[in-house]
Amino acid sequence: MSAKMGLRQSIEIYGNIVLCQMIAAFISFRFLIPQLLNKQRYLLLVFALIVLVLFLFGLYSVLRINYLEVRYIDYYKLVMPDYIQLGFIDRLLDFRVLLSKGIKYLTPTALILLITYYNNQQKFLQLNEQKKVAELQTLKNQLNPHFLFNTLNNLYTLALKQSSKTPEVISKLSDILDYMLYRCNEKFVSIHNEIELIENYIALEKMRYGKRVNVEFKKIVDREIKIAPLLFLTFVENAFKHGVSQELDVAELKIEMNNRNHEIIFNIRNTIPENIPLKEDDKKPIGLLNVEKQLELIYPNKYQLTIEHSRTNYRVELIIETL
Repeated sequence: MSAKMGLRQSIEIYGNIVLCQMIAAFISFRFLIPQLLNKQRYLLLVFALIVLVLFLFGLYSVLRINYLEVRYIDYYKLVMPDYIQLGFIDRLLDFRVLLSKGIKYLTPTALILLITYYNNQQKFLQLNEQKKVAELQTLKNQLNPHFLFNTLNNLYTLALKQSSKTPEVISKLSDILDYMLYRCNEKFVSIHNEIELIENYIALEKMRYGKRVNVEFKKIVDREIKIAPLLFLTFVENAFKHGVSQELDVAELKIEMNNRNHEIIFNIRNTIPENIPLKEDDKKPIGLLNVEKQLELIYPNKYQLTIEHSRTNYRVELIIETL
């Protein structure tokens, strides 16, 4: 005798399972997930799922015993003659079948949950990335006016003195602003562009201070490296502001930049004027706070920032693992 099922028989037999799957999904998404899973009531959730599986298996067994096995008795006698002899209670106590059916009932719900979780994670990652971009843009907007304010003060001083260096300062400032406004809008820029920016800034400050400052800038970068823009400039700016502007004698400023394997090492050291008292509780400059925030956003766990402050020197070392 053939065990082949007809179309109606297949629809009714598998429809019984699909009905249980639909009920499981409805109860899970309507009650169990919002009331138990989302509120982290995990023990109650496990208990509720066990009760739900028992209920669905009972419903499935009732429909099968009272309808399917009556209507298609010849088919069931052929494919599972021993099982159809079991009563309702015996079937409920058959753990092997109960587990198998329970997995079938909950599989669509689990798949929908996984797809929903994946989509939510993608949305979260996109929102997180958008938040990072917005925060970085805010930090840059804070940094640029800060730098521009200091540089315009320098230019104002030269203009008052009617210095012949004023046109050259304007030219350097124009190059710097062109870079900051138009050429560093990407998340990462060439390290050589950043070096050029620092050189232009140093040139501006040397025009202002003349022989009052000795600047040494060593850079050994032997390959093309991408780096987040405007990170190093703040340290150079602070060195001039706090180490040079108040110096009555000759200030010393040494800057070194080199690459090692997949790292960029930036060192800057400036002398501290003797007439400036050392204060341990000084707040960090806004530019330095901005740089630290940018480092946390762009290079989490991939940078080392060391700041040493003594009576005569202020030193910063920044090591960044490039991406």
